[in-house]
Amino acid sequence: MAPTAPTITGVHVEFLEFPAVITSTASGRTYFLGGAGERGLTIEGKFIKFTAIGVYVEDKAVASLATKWKGKASEELAETLDFFRDIISGPFEKLVRGSKILPLSGPEYSRKVMENCVAHLKSVGTYGDAEAAAIEKFAQAFKNVNFPPGGSVFYRQSPDGILGLSFSEDATLPGKEAAVIENKAVSEAVLETMIGEHAVSPDLKRSLASRLPKVLNEGIVV
Repeated sequence: MAPTAPTITGVHVEFLEFPAVITSTASGRTYFLGGAGERGLTIEGKFIKFTAIGVYVEDKAVASLATKWKGKASEELAETLDFFRDIISGPFEKLVRGSKILPLSGPEYSRKVMENCVAHLKSVGTYGDAEAAAIEKFAQAFKNVNFPPGGSVFYRQSPDGILGLSFSEDATLPGKEAAVIENKAVSEAVLETMIGEHAVSPDLKRSLASRLPKVLNEGIVV
C-alpha cells in the first residue's frame, strides 16, 4: 500500500463504539468499517434513538467499488442510490452489526426488520415460497433473544447469498453463528432496508458516503 493511504478509523454512536477493523472467527475474514449511524423513530414529536448500525466490508470491496465510484464526492454519493446498491450487491462479504441503544426483545426487533424486508421483496417481485421460508427461519432465530442496551446482532452476508446470524449481549463478535439462511434475495434485502431507497438509517448512509470516497481514492491502511 502507498504510505499516503488513509488509516481507517472507528466511529462512536451514542455510547457504542464501532472499531475500525474486526475479524470473525466464524468466517475467518477481516472487515473494515465502511460507516456507522443511528436508527430511530419520531414519537410524539421527539426523535428516539433505538439502535446503531455499522456496515463492515472486506478489503476487496475497495477495488470493486472504485471501478465505478472513485473520484466521486461524498455529497454526490449520498444522493446516488446506485452507489448503495453496489455496496448491497457487490461481490464481497459484508458484516453488519446492529447494536441496541435501548433494550429490545428479539421478536420486537426482528418483526420490523422482516416487515421492511418483505415489503421490499414484494415491491421488486422477488418474494416467493423460498423467501417466505427464509423469513420464517429469520423469525425463529430471534425468538428467544433479548437485547440489553449494547446488545448486538451480527449479519454476515456473503456474495453467494448466505446470511449468517449471530447474537451478543455486547459488541463482542461470537465465534459461532446462531443461524445460517441460504437465500440471496433475503440476505440483500436486510441491507437494502438499512441503506437502500427507503433506508431506516439515513445517518448510516451519510456515514458511508462521507468515509468511503477517501478509501476509494487512496486505498486503505488497516
